[in-house]
Amino acid sequence: MKALVTGATGFVGAAVVRALIKAGVEVRVLARRDSDFSNLQQFKIDGAYGDLRDKESLRKALTGCQQLYHVAAHYALWARNPAIFYDVNVTGTKNLLEAARDVGTERIVYCSTIGAIGLPPDGGLGTEETPVSLEQMAGHYKRSKYLAEQEVLKLAKQGLPVVIVNPSAPVGEGDVKPTPTGQMIVEFMKGRMPAYIETGMNIVDVDDVAAGHLLAMQKGRIGERYILGTKNLMLRDIFEILSRLTGVTMPSVKLPRELILPLAYLNLAFSWVTGIPPRIPLEGVKMAKYKMHYDCSKAIRELGIPQTPPDVALEKAVRWFRDHKYA
Repeated sequence: MKALVTGATGFVGAAVVRALIKAGVEVRVLARRDSDFSNLQQFKIDGAYGDLRDKESLRKALTGCQQLYHVAAHYALWARNPAIFYDVNVTGTKNLLEAARDVGTERIVYCSTIGAIGLPPDGGLGTEETPVSLEQMAGHYKRSKYLAEQEVLKLAKQGLPVVIVNPSAPVGEGDVKPTPTGQMIVEFMKGRMPAYIETGMNIVDVDDVAAGHLLAMQKGRIGERYILGTKNLMLRDIFEILSRLTGVTMPSVKLPRELILPLAYLNLAFSWVTGIPPRIPLEGVKMAKYKMHYDCSKAIRELGIPQTPPDVALEKAVRWFRDHKYA
């Protein structure tokens, strides 16, 4: 059995590669020539150079692979040219899955995001069945991933053997180019968080996310979505855990979102002029309005995804960032 993994040099993708190799699956990775391979340097893997925007490179990479794990995405809270979110996340996903259909890939797992899952307007937990629309998506990343999911679901209805997984906020080892959640941990470890905006999150160990990908490949129902997450926490709960793990005093000042929003707009204007990513991402402030809490029981029940406690996952992240001199 051979599997192609896209996004393998990234945080979640590298964890998927580790899990596949441990399971004895032969792995080929799709990457651009300028990719940072530090997350994969300990593995002997088959590499294929290509780009999600180059259909011919995708067909070549998929040839001879029975499985496809599509983990690659442009994941950020800001980009000077927002078109990159749609070029990579929407058009790139459509290109890849159509190429997989053309070469006869037997089974596919597509990595979406928890942000594409709806939240009940009156509060409560979001599920895979909660109604959601494009208008509810805050920011280009979420919008692009929502639109990509629509393309995936359309192809699934046409017979493509694809399962969708929606990870919550992964943390753990190997967050080389820190994700927004990883960057939050790094900033906390450096003592750069004098205040915060209260919000809700669902933290999940990146290795559990990787296991969820493999389980979705084995057991997932075609055309279904599975939330890969663990426990719902408030941001204050996460900071309390980080404070215990690091000895850094957690921020005691809770700021109203309405106060930070104008500062985020000013920071955005500065970023447009300088090209420097904003320290107060507008999309992050907008997302803080919603308590991102979800019901993860479907993936537990149908797939058997592991449930590593959030404090263990956060401890792994803190140790890795420390060992690699991020903080």
